Amino acid sequence: MNRRGWQSAAALGAAAGLGVWLAWGNRSVALHRIAVACPRLPEAFTGFRIALVSDLHDTAFGRGNRRLLARLAEARPDLIAVTGDILHSRRPDGAVAAAFAEAAAGLAPTYFVTGNHEARVRDVYRRLEARMEAAGVQVLRGGSSFLVRGGDFLQIIGLDDPCFYRTAPAASALARDLARLRAPDTFTVLLVHRPELLELYAAAGVDLVLCGHAHGGQVRLPGIGGLLAPGQGLFPAYDGGLYRAGDTQMVVSRGLGNSVCLPRVGNRPEVVLVELMRQESG
Repeated sequence: MNRRGWQSAAALGAAAGLGVWLAWGNRSVALHRIAVACPRLPEAFTGFRIALVSDLHDTAFGRGNRRLLARLAEARPDLIAVTGDILHSRRPDGAVAAAFAEAAAGLAPTYFVTGNHEARVRDVYRRLEARMEAAGVQVLRGGSSFLVRGGDFLQIIGLDDPCFYRTAPAASALARDLARLRAPDTFTVLLVHRPELLELYAAAGVDLVLCGHAHGGQVRLPGIGGLLAPGQGLFPAYDGGLYRAGDTQMVVSRGLGNSVCLPRVGNRPEVVLVELMRQESG
């Protein structure tokens, strides 16, 4: 083979390798573990494990979503939090989303809050919601639930995506709902879709926020982070991981599926396992 032939073969090999890497980086599922130290966490909830799932976008990771469900089973969560965009508004079938929610509810108590894609296809979402509730999923749409362990309490609050609010500005309505729902003397976990409203959640005195929506910035640049996120634009401040505003901490999932044609680059779909740890004073 002459030099030109070797160059062509090398280019084809590199292109094939890139294609395999991109496919793996969009169709595999990572398990990302984050320990959150919480000063107000009740002692009985130390070690409590929450699997955070977001932005599925009606995507199957293997037949029957076996790769995603395997990661959830591996996480051994005490609770599964699904923070919106389980549907894809441009292909709103909902079959994959419903089957996943039913399977998740069989693994651990599962809570769901809406995202902006559910707001775009409300008829499809209403049918999905009925199916999720029939499977035992707790759908929180401006509601809360209290968990009890060893005589201690933990409050789970879930809010609709702002696209569901008919009043303007939606942020004011969200703040009012949080003020109405939050139990002041109870450790509070807030399930929402959007991370860009962290300051609003912090002002309400929430202890921990779990959310998604940012898709990890879609393309992740080494040493920089995400490139572009909905609601935040270029180089988003909250693209994935753990953040803090005052006494409020927030975990953002990089999500699972795609809502755009651009593939994920350096940004594997993920399940985030959030482990609550009590931070001792002093």
